[in-house]
Amino acid sequence: MAEMVYIGVIGAAECSGEVAAHAEKLGEGIARLGAVLVCGGRGGVMEAAARGARSAGGTVVGILPGNDPRGGNRYLNVAVATGLGDARNAVIARTCDVLVAVDGGYGTLSEIGLALKMGKPVVGLGTWRCTDCRGKDAEVIPAADAEEALRHCRLLLGL
Repeated sequence: MAEMVYIGVIGAAECSGEVAAHAEKLGEGIARLGAVLVCGGRGGVMEAAARGARSAGGTVVGILPGNDPRGGNRYLNVAVATGLGDARNAVIARTCDVLVAVDGGYGTLSEIGLALKMGKPVVGLGTWRCTDCRGKDAEVIPAADAEEALRHCRLLLGL
């Protein structure tokens, strides 16, 4: 059996139609790479990416904040009820080989920080720009669109 690759798509539970379109395209591409899409399992960016992956025959795992595995969006293949609230962000970051941050709020920012602390690469699509206390840019790899984000993922994963 081939080794599974896990790509996280992180972003806000509410987003514009334009952001959702980018996330959906990203999800489709992740499925075409044969990777498992991991997300927070809720709405917005997470749901759009999951919809894209499922439409392309991919597998989607949602790491949910609450206690009910039925609390996720309808595009999940697997829903993991953590009961951890926002602390589930650490589970998402730990599970993934690479993460793509799409737009996003403070939860997304926390996932970016956790992933970088864990040594996981992060690709940014219209998301946070981060600098450390000395003004050094965080190592978030910028992407202009879903295709570029997918190219970065392929390179980072050696696919």
